[in-house]
Amino acid sequence: MEERLQKIIARAGVASRRASEELILAGRVRVNGRVVTELGLKADRQKDRIEVDGKRLVSEVPVYVALHKPRNVVSTLRDPEGRPTVADHVRGTGARLYPVGRLDFATSGILLMTNDGDFANALLHPRGGVPKTYVLKVQGVMSDDDLTPWREGIRLEDGVTLPAEARILRREGDKTWLEVTLREGRNQQIRRMGEATGWPVMRLARTTFAGVSSEGLRPGEWRALTVDELLHIREAFGVPKRIRGAMMGASSGPVDHRRVAGAARSSAKAPHRPAPEAAGPAARSRTPAPSRARARTGADAPGAPGPGPAQPRARSRANIAPPVAPGPGPAQPRARSRANIAPPVAPGPGPAQPRARSRANIAPPSAPGPGPARSARNARSETKPRGAETRGPRARGPGRH
Repeated sequence: MEERLQKIIARAGVASRRASEELILAGRVRVNGRVVTELGLKADRQKDRIEVDGKRLVSEVPVYVALHKPRNVVSTLRDPEGRPTVADHVRGTGARLYPVGRLDFATSGILLMTNDGDFANALLHPRGGVPKTYVLKVQGVMSDDDLTPWREGIRLEDGVTLPAEARILRREGDKTWLEVTLREGRNQQIRRMGEATGWPVMRLARTTFAGVSSEGLRPGEWRALTVDELLHIREAFGVPKRIRGAMMGASSGPVDHRRVAGAARSSAKAPHRPAPEAAGPAARSRTPAPSRARARTGADAPGAPGPGPAQPRARSRANIAPPVAPGPGPAQPRARSRANIAPPVAPGPGPAQPRARSRANIAPPSAPGPGPARSARNARSETKPRGAETRGPRARGPGRH
């Protein structure tokens, strides 16, 4: 989307629109390597390469801040007289923010600040009719009839004011506290209305602006606007265009709300791991038994009676370990298998049978013969057994398969 060049520079947080125009006229801006010195040129910040003083522009994350402006603070970013400015109170945001409108030097209250130019322009345009509520103290005891000119409009040097909403809050001796809501923004309008009607304003504070309140903020503190506040402003005034990706929250001070939101989304997307009881027999088979048996699920294989020595215990992940058949030969080595049912070893006069390693459900039994039994093949990979397990002569006999 093409936009005016000074608007793109201002949105990047380099300077205001007026200062951006001065940068263009001074020849400090280049677009796609070409120096631009004329105003009104349009560019696409997504496609074109825009540079200011040799540095490429990068769009900032939109930031919307509510600041409780203290008294005796200037509502500008710089002051030639060296007075404190509102920029001194929002340095922790990490962005170049400028105020949406102004408050007088001696006036305190809510002040919105942002780096979104469209947001600020929409709230400051006269046709927007953005409500601004003030609490003020005037000299004198006012009655409800004295507020009639405020509600109908007061003639000032620059014209008649729009009707305002005014009501009396309380009276303190010879002073009166009022609440006034305006829908226009003239320079020092409240103070000028008080002088025009004979009720000089002694103290003035703005409590709400566009529905955003300064409640909970001390003078000098700020907070990011919440999602509900931004949605309310967009519904009423059409801005901001996009809310997603903006820094939002409700904390005062330099808080990175995007990091907090990202951590919340990451924890919400964490995968759920089912319990072993709900994962099926495969998950339960890997659960270690409470005893010190080396088998993970099944019991040790009992040794069958016979003339040979005792059979060693079997290590298996199966639910049922196989019994060892009797035979005159030497002791059978213990079998290691992950099968549900391990094969029985046939008797034979030959030397000791090597222990079988197989993950198959049922391993084939070895046939009896004068020689040692052939070791079981690895049913999972269908490869021959290792050489260390087949050093003896291969079994031969009528029962050989």
